[in-house]
Amino acid sequence: MRRNAWLLVIIMIVALLGANNTVYYFTTKQSLEDGLQHELDSVAKQIGISIETSRSGAELYQAEIGRELRAASIAAQYALDPDVEKVSNDQLAELAKKLDLVDITLLKRTADNIVLYKSSDPKELGYETDGWDPWYKAFNQLFDDKKVTIGWGQTLTNFWTGPFEFSTTSTDQIHKWGYYFDGSTNYMTDPYISYQSRQLGYDAATGVGKLIADTLEANSWLKEIAVINPATFPDGKNRTVTDNGETLDHRTQNPIIEGAYTFKDKRDAANVKTANEKDAKVYQDASVGGERVIKLFIPVDVDTKVASMLDGDGKPIPRYVLSLVADYGTIQDTLDKQFRNIGIIMASASAVSLALLYGVVTAYRKSQDKLARRAQETYLDEINGMFQSIRSQRHDFMNHVQTIRSLAELGKTAELRAYTAELTGEIHQMNDIINIGNPAIAALVRSKMLQAEMLKIDFATEFGGTQQPELGMKSLDMTRLFGNLIDNAFDEVMKYGEGSRVVRVSGSQRDGYFQCEISNTCLHAGELRDKPLFKPGYTSKGEGHSGLGLHIVKSLVDKYKGDIALALDEPDTVTFIIKIPS
Repeated sequence: MRRNAWLLVIIMIVALLGANNTVYYFTTKQSLEDGLQHELDSVAKQIGISIETSRSGAELYQAEIGRELRAASIAAQYALDPDVEKVSNDQLAELAKKLDLVDITLLKRTADNIVLYKSSDPKELGYETDGWDPWYKAFNQLFDDKKVTIGWGQTLTNFWTGPFEFSTTSTDQIHKWGYYFDGSTNYMTDPYISYQSRQLGYDAATGVGKLIADTLEANSWLKEIAVINPATFPDGKNRTVTDNGETLDHRTQNPIIEGAYTFKDKRDAANVKTANEKDAKVYQDASVGGERVIKLFIPVDVDTKVASMLDGDGKPIPRYVLSLVADYGTIQDTLDKQFRNIGIIMASASAVSLALLYGVVTAYRKSQDKLARRAQETYLDEINGMFQSIRSQRHDFMNHVQTIRSLAELGKTAELRAYTAELTGEIHQMNDIINIGNPAIAALVRSKMLQAEMLKIDFATEFGGTQQPELGMKSLDMTRLFGNLIDNAFDEVMKYGEGSRVVRVSGSQRDGYFQCEISNTCLHAGELRDKPLFKPGYTSKGEGHSGLGLHIVKSLVDKYKGDIALALDEPDTVTFIIKIPS
């Protein structure tokens, strides 16, 4: 039995330590994940601000290029005849070279279209522009009103320019075109420059791509950064087929505006949509190619409409989504290291705990054995005392008989009555004790009667139904219960004069439970109502008392699933009522 108990204790300790270890592991995991998310959030905000600063700078630089194109347009117009029919393609080629332009094209308005009529680049010639939305709309506004109001691009006096972009006439090159018309010619002047010759150097030095590369290099735990166009991201790259059958990519509608997008997850489109539409951050755990990562999608508002970021209909987008991918491996490495350390600590703590538990249990068993021996010795002494009293009565029986005979022969009737009354009372008292039926209670009552007689205490008992073999408690525990309560009552009544020292004890077997009551004089009974009477160490008797008596009684009652109550119904009297299930 002891071996099974020890095994159960060990299993419980291991289970508790395991549960604690598990809770600590997942708490630490959550804390590290929260920390990484917080760091991601902080870096994302910094990157968002830096990207906006860089992008705004790039937009301003493009605006300067637009002014340069307008100046080149005016210079070209002064160098050319106002009649498009009198301008040759060779003239345009020579002029483009002098103005450091890629090429110059002249647009002519026909009855139902606007065409690329003359150009320094033969590949430009003959293209109709009515399918170039929204460029075609801008061309018509410039021809009609000498001002473009389509809502994006750069508008200057008699001039408009769009962003750097691929074109139908040059699907593999990125250019920026300017368009000038002041009404003094019958054509629109269109000079253009290449991205490589103007914008590329700026972007390489201070652009968003450079910023992203520097950020990734400075933060090894960051795996990837992407600037996402939420309007075109779900559909992928926006491509069209030209009249020549060539595929044309639309740079301004590219789903990935800047950075790289290689850590792909099937939930990304939904996360980008949520971040964009709800203007809220979205975190996502993902496993890409066997690599665990945490992805953050954070929306960034665009303060002004720009022509370099458009939706599928060619309209500027109000915000883009910044995506950051963080390496979860740093968290996992930390968790694994902590888990190993925790395992070592828990194993050591388990060994120490088991050793301490063994020592505590051993000491507790020794104290319990010692307490049981003392109770057994007291029980035996009380039993022996009771039987010694019975033997003494039997031994003195002849003396009592001889005394009665002598008093009768002498005719001393009064003395005879007094003597026999005294003798009868002692016999009745002993019979009452014997009739209790339970040797343990009978022996205890006998010893307490002798003690009460010496202390001048009015001590009376009444027991009924205690002859039954099973009272719900072991004899030793029954002795400890009554002994502590009676001793506690004796200590209280000894505070008062002889006439006020009253202690009453009763016990009876009821239907399903054994009930006992111990009452005693207590002139301050009302003060006990709110006192912690059963708390270990509490006592109202002053120094020299341990305060354990009532605590032991309460522990015994709890052990047998019983109930103890304090009754203060009688004046100046305190009564403890105890019920123990049979």
